Amino acid sequence: MRHTLPIAPQFYVTAPQSCPYLDGRRERKLFTALQGEQAEKLNNALSKQGFRRSQNVLYRPSCTDCAACLSARIRVADFTPRKRHRRILKRNAALARTARSAWATEAQYELFRRYLDARHADGGMADMDVFEFAAMIEETPVRTRVVEYRDESAAGPGEEAPLTAVCLTDILDDGLSLVYSFFDPARTADSLGSYVILDHVELAREAGLPYVYLGYWVPGSPKMGYKARFPALEVYVGGRWQDLGDPHAYSNQQHPLSVDPIAQQVAQISLPDLRADA
Repeated sequence: MRHTLPIAPQFYVTAPQSCPYLDGRRERKLFTALQGEQAEKLNNALSKQGFRRSQNVLYRPSCTDCAACLSARIRVADFTPRKRHRRILKRNAALARTARSAWATEAQYELFRRYLDARHADGGMADMDVFEFAAMIEETPVRTRVVEYRDESAAGPGEEAPLTAVCLTDILDDGLSLVYSFFDPARTADSLGSYVILDHVELAREAGLPYVYLGYWVPGSPKMGYKARFPALEVYVGGRWQDLGDPHAYSNQQHPLSVDPIAQQVAQISLPDLRADA
């Protein structure tokens, strides 16, 4: 099934499959290819409209009768860490950050496998081999970095500090987008997933970027509940960004009128001028 806009990329819809966030639901995605000289301009524009990147594809949930998934981002200028966040920063003070080019390493893959086997053994990425992992990291037509975190307190004299967490991060014109992160599953008490977000807020502040994009927040999903605990959080609802407010005010109930038809969704997408000389 294909839909197009004038002077625009082609948009497609995936076949329904099991939802990874809400039991008993079926998910469907609206997506388009990300390629060519204007890929970065398209990534910037669609990220502001709730899309996410996966390798050379931009996608957004478009389920038949469910609109629970909401794109979320943190306003950097308004962010002040709460008490729980200050504790997380303190627990991980020994971690040293390094931002590298989007190039996969054996150490990254070893950590990635341990993370998946411990936390997402039945997920859609559970069978990803080293070549597919390399593609996830390296196949990017936009400005992307691999942000590594190593525990300097665990390194002996002359030893390289062990790799503790990794985040694949896109650099947008208005922020940092956390494409995918993974970390040492043995360090559950350290809240490394939240630490990576907190550090990216600081990284965006250092770079003068106003937002940190976190992917999707899903009310009622235990996997996503931690995102609602970050201050200065916005969600993309009804074609605009708004303060999250009370997380309990959002519903994940299905309704046959909760989602616009695909053709209408595509028509409402605002695209940049993708002409080569623009």
